[in-house]
Amino acid sequence: MKELVIHTVSPGESVYSIARFYGVSPSEIIQANRLTQPDALVVGQALVIPGNFTAHTVTAGESMYTIARDYGVSLSALLRTNPGITNYERLQIGQTVIVPVRPRKLGTIYVNGYAFPNISTDVLRDTLPYLTYLSIFSYQVRPDGSLSPINDTPLIEAARRANVAPMMVITNIEEGASFSSALANTILTNEQVQNTLINNIISVLDSKNYHGLDVDFEYIYPQDRENYNNFMRKLSSRLRALGYILTVALAPKLSADQRGLLYEAHDYPVQGALVDHVILMTYEWGYTYGPAMAVSPINMVARVLDYAITAIPSEKILMGMPNYGYDWTLPFVQGTAARSLTNTAAVRQARDVGARIRYDAASQAPFYNYYDSERRRHEVWFDDARSIQARLRLVDEYNLGGVSYWTINTFFPQNWLVLDSMYDVRKVI
Repeated sequence: MKELVIHTVSPGESVYSIARFYGVSPSEIIQANRLTQPDALVVGQALVIPGNFTAHTVTAGESMYTIARDYGVSLSALLRTNPGITNYERLQIGQTVIVPVRPRKLGTIYVNGYAFPNISTDVLRDTLPYLTYLSIFSYQVRPDGSLSPINDTPLIEAARRANVAPMMVITNIEEGASFSSALANTILTNEQVQNTLINNIISVLDSKNYHGLDVDFEYIYPQDRENYNNFMRKLSSRLRALGYILTVALAPKLSADQRGLLYEAHDYPVQGALVDHVILMTYEWGYTYGPAMAVSPINMVARVLDYAITAIPSEKILMGMPNYGYDWTLPFVQGTAARSLTNTAAVRQARDVGARIRYDAASQAPFYNYYDSERRRHEVWFDDARSIQARLRLVDEYNLGGVSYWTINTFFPQNWLVLDSMYDVRKVI
């Protein structure tokens, strides 16, 4: 694959100098990255360079003649694309040459995006072209098998107009609280309640014109593992008979016997056999109440996938992709909370505090440090085009079905530019 060009800002560079180097207009870079302050770039900031070209790194013995020949483009086109290269017979090893070639995509994948009902109309409109499924979060189950209602009709209608399949989501979140092990236990140990719940689910699917159901039950008691499997067996049987698809969100396990309340009741082989897609929640290594680190480090994601593909057909797996970062106050103290922020807000903050963005090779993620007005040191981890591209390569490497974003409520332009450069999005309606 010839990949999208991602430029990392060096000291002294501007949008205008970068545009001149790549032979594009400054406005193209500004618009593609939705830069609100293009005159104030951050050292270490990643920029997506729009256009049908790829970046070639010069090796020993290469010239502009040989590069043009190898890529099947004319020398004149290559020279026009690289106005800064005046001596095209003598290139330096490691030098970057921009080649006007349309990138070849790696394939077609499923893309799911979770959204809350309060997503803005503009963000939803801009995001829907990149989605297969829109999973609307969420119908909370109640102890009696009823469902707490949500205002999902506008999102369902918008999704279908854009040929995106709307997915109903159910969770064991207690109203006004969080995921509840006790609530899941109430559902999973009472067959009558399960029957009521399934009937209510089907009623919503039918009346709201949903395409299918996503089950996101978390923090299930380990002793309810088989109860959860049996519930999903029953649910799968009922929904398949009616033509609905079924997906399930599972914790990111490193092995079959991984301990912990989040993991033990999530049975990869059984659940994977029952559903159409498994959404692996491959994020939150760096999380609100934990120490500072990448939210979705690629080395940990790969370890999850290494196990997952042994237990679940790889084509059923949708790898989780976070759409947020965190700002931690250092030193980390157990019980303190990091502040969440969007990926674009993270760059904006780096600019405001005068931080230099660095990139961690092991986790394949950007980060920076700064001091606040009270002289407290902070560490910020987030995503940019480079980290998105690195994780998206795993979809091809592991032959996965696709990806799932948590959440799409904020628009991150670089993510969609990178995704679109690498894959076509499969449509099911």
